[in-house]
Amino acid sequence: MAGPLARQAQVVRALGSSFVAAILDAGERQLHRAPLTARRIDDWPGDPAADALAMRFNGALHALARRGDRPALSTLYATRTGDFDGVIGDTMAQADAFIADWMREPPQTNEVARSAAIMAALMTLRADVDLPVELLELGASAGLNLNLGRYAFDLGGVRVGDAASPVRITPEWRGRPPLAHPVEIVGAAGVDLRPLIVGDPAAQERLMAYVWADQPERAERLRHALAIAHAHPPRVERDDIAHWLPQALSRPAVAGTCRVVVHAMSLQYCDAATHATVAEALATADTPIARIGFEWTEARDAVHLTLTTYPDGRTRHLATCHAYGHWIDWHGPTGG
Repeated sequence: MAGPLARQAQVVRALGSSFVAAILDAGERQLHRAPLTARRIDDWPGDPAADALAMRFNGALHALARRGDRPALSTLYATRTGDFDGVIGDTMAQADAFIADWMREPPQTNEVARSAAIMAALMTLRADVDLPVELLELGASAGLNLNLGRYAFDLGGVRVGDAASPVRITPEWRGRPPLAHPVEIVGAAGVDLRPLIVGDPAAQERLMAYVWADQPERAERLRHALAIAHAHPPRVERDDIAHWLPQALSRPAVAGTCRVVVHAMSLQYCDAATHATVAEALATADTPIARIGFEWTEARDAVHLTLTTYPDGRTRHLATCHAYGHWIDWHGPTGG
């Protein structure tokens, strides 16, 4: 029976990354050479898929390759060809403790391409609630998506955001274009158990390690987003979602604004109690308020973009999306 690394390799290959799939397959075959890493995987207390265990492993290998002190590994990553089993196996044997330790922490992808879907949902919301918005992001990581108002988007031909931004996000758009409405962001804050500080070189390196090595355009976009964040630091508090969100919503909202709680690939790491707390906090909050989710379905067979408005609690499935935002299959209201 295939282990979690090999199972994720199949998913990654379907998402278009044959190189990362090859890394994961080699890692599965060479686990016998890394007893600490193997034990970490075998004794994992939760759901390996929901906890992105294979992506943690991949991030650790990429981090080691980026350091440059393992020439064979760095060459494999640079050329994306060679003796995968030999090089990955040697690295796992030599850096077993590092890999096992890295895998303790959840992934910190903070992929800014996902903000295209969030922007499309905000435009849809503007048609319903004609107000500026205050963003509250759950599991914000380094807070890069809190700066989405400073990025340039082309959403099926609808251009929004800052046209002069070096961060240009143009997902493959499937379906008709979304409603074109202006989005005005008057405030943005987030929460994370382990927020990354954008000015910390180690934090920047961790983010870069979680970019798939065969997707240089993602790395370039991340570099530009980090530069913007350095000039406009996102406000991310270190706290638990279940504690932070009710407190944030208990504070009076700015008059004439709509609060929007956003979460992108973060609630999958939360337990049922946290999910219940989030739902209750939103259901009992003062309106206008809305919720935008970019998350795997419960069956983990698709990523859905959803928009929920209150007080009625109506949820709309706006789009099915690539996990990292490469494409958006739009089902929501259209403008043409």
